[in-house]
Amino acid sequence: MKKRSNYRPRNVIVNPMGYVMESMTPVALHDSFLIDVKLINHMALATLTKGEAVKADINVLISVLNVMESLWRMGFGVEYRDVVDKGLRALRSVGGRGIASGKFILKADEMAALNEAMELHDAQLEIITVKDMERALRIVHDEIKHKRATPIKEKT
Repeated sequence: MKKRSNYRPRNVIVNPMGYVMESMTPVALHDSFLIDVKLINHMALATLTKGEAVKADINVLISVLNVMESLWRMGFGVEYRDVVDKGLRALRSVGGRGIASGKFILKADEMAALNEAMELHDAQLEIITVKDMERALRIVHDEIKHKRATPIKEKT
């Protein structure tokens, strides 16, 4: 029996010119997409502030902050390092307590940090292009793939 090959062909872009042109357009011009993304993000944050958050809401917030951090690394909002750090720390502490207790409850300073981080993410979405978003998602994917991402719960 032959060993399975690791070779995987790349996806073929059917319309390369359309892909390039679409990559240069700002995300803000995709109104329906942007509204859907913001609605999902803010609903997850609202359920967390009410104390009704479930694991799916926390996963949405983790995704939001991961993208925010990767956009920050790419140079979008470099002056907001403290907002990024406080937001990540707040989400990690909420997630850690939530995993331990089964309920995701915010403290006041964590709520302020997550609100500020969400504002930064919204501002980043207004100025980036589709290509920048693809790069940010690639960074997040690579961080998780190569196990450089900080987990919510430490393995013991």
